Amino acid sequence: MNTEVLSDQILLNRYISGERGAISQLLDRHSARVRDYIRMMVKDRDRADDILQDTLIKAVRTIDEGRYVDSGKFLSWILRIAHNQVIDFFRQQKSSRTLNEAEAGYDVIGSLRIAERSVEDRIISEQIEQDVRRLIDHLPEEQREVVVMRYYSGMSFQEIADQTGVSINTALGRMRYALINLRKMIKDHDIILS
Repeated sequence: MNTEVLSDQILLNRYISGERGAISQLLDRHSARVRDYIRMMVKDRDRADDILQDTLIKAVRTIDEGRYVDSGKFLSWILRIAHNQVIDFFRQQKSSRTLNEAEAGYDVIGSLRIAERSVEDRIISEQIEQDVRRLIDHLPEEQREVVVMRYYSGMSFQEIADQTGVSINTALGRMRYALINLRKMIKDHDIILS
């Protein structure tokens, strides 16, 4: 019986060389850890399983296209893909939220209620959110990552520190500098957030 445990790199090389079963062995090795991370983030077992499948498909596609660069950290790489898939999921959830009758300005019997102010508030709120998202895109990558993880993924600073491989103080510091930079950009661009 062969009890040799093959490294991630050997399995990747075998897969790239045409041994199709090697990728299954590699993904099986890490899928529980990736699934646990996704479930912790989305807190919905079915959605987490869907995101896991999307993550694995994206990883295989990236390898097949020759875009995977081995740095000896396959698990970190696939967790990064999972993290990005989770962020995409939360963005999609936020943008595809459907309106109910009350939010649309109608009551149950379909008569128009006085909703001009709430529609105006909603438009202003959406514009502010778009402005803030654009500003976040201009932050340095490390600061942008912390802001997205905290506000869009709802992660704690400890979770952010664990995911990014830094201390909790570093994660807090990055958030602090991100907020300072955002305030400066808001002031420089005369953006009103109210």
